[in-house]
Amino acid sequence: MGESKGEATESAEGAEAIEASRAGGLSNLAQRLIAAAILIPPIVYLIWIGGLPFMLAIMVIVVLGLQEFYNLLRSKGANPLATAGMLAAAALPVVAYLGNEYHVTLLLTFVLLGVMVAQLRKREISSSLESISGTFFGVFYVAWLLSHAIVLRNFSEVAAGKWGANVADVLPLEVGRFYVFLAVAVVAACDAGAYFAGRAYGKHKLAPVVSPGKTVEGAIGGVLAGLLMAFLVRGIFTLGWPEILPAGDGIAWLMTGAIGIILALAGIVGDLIESLLKRDAAVKDTGTLIPGSGGVLDRIDSHLLAIPTMYYVLLAYTYMRLEL
Repeated sequence: MGESKGEATESAEGAEAIEASRAGGLSNLAQRLIAAAILIPPIVYLIWIGGLPFMLAIMVIVVLGLQEFYNLLRSKGANPLATAGMLAAAALPVVAYLGNEYHVTLLLTFVLLGVMVAQLRKREISSSLESISGTFFGVFYVAWLLSHAIVLRNFSEVAAGKWGANVADVLPLEVGRFYVFLAVAVVAACDAGAYFAGRAYGKHKLAPVVSPGKTVEGAIGGVLAGLLMAFLVRGIFTLGWPEILPAGDGIAWLMTGAIGIILALAGIVGDLIESLLKRDAAVKDTGTLIPGSGGVLDRIDSHLLAIPTMYYVLLAYTYMRLEL
């Protein structure tokens, strides 16, 4: 039997990797480490200061990620309404910054209506279904999901808008700073833990059709690494900035562990979703902007699901604390 398109792509990737190794090029891991060393300091700084710079950074990431997503659609023969999608994607972080997730959802509704109206102006209507659905899904998948990073960073203000000033009794003013660091660090730790655990112990395929390289053992290693990172980040904040995150009681630490596990699992699923999209488009990476990691979308895929999941879990947790 002849090999499938996916198998052929993997074979070609393997040959390229061997060729790069023979040529003395940097390994994928080395490239990832170098990219991380360059990107981590500005990311830490932007999360720490928050505000307008953080919002602008999210906007840039969203636009770059959406451009890569639309390139995936084009590789499938679709013709997305890229201009309309990009404008909507750029607007969503701004609305999240000035309002909350409700206003973002409201804008998303108008985006869908606008995309459908814009399609009416196109002369070619044979691919209208693919154009409308692909354009809107890209805005939802990249821009709407990642815009939750902004409301997560401003979590205490968002919660006060929902439940009043008494929310300050259970939420320090800058607790969103901790929440974003927690989300980013846990997902990164899960990714690293899954990589090394999978290489060392991986035997059973996690999702062989979607991503043959990922294993159950790797996923378990990733979840454990994410759990440990969650406790580490909380410990650092409790010791270094108790005004942001007091020591709390056993329940608070138990919740930290639970969020760490939830984030890790959501990150794994988010990574698999992007792998599904790339496999369907028969590409290895969504771009080449980040050495060792591919494109922007390759780097944020896990966060796209993990950050919104954490936000809504924290809303429920905060509401229960206020009621008890």
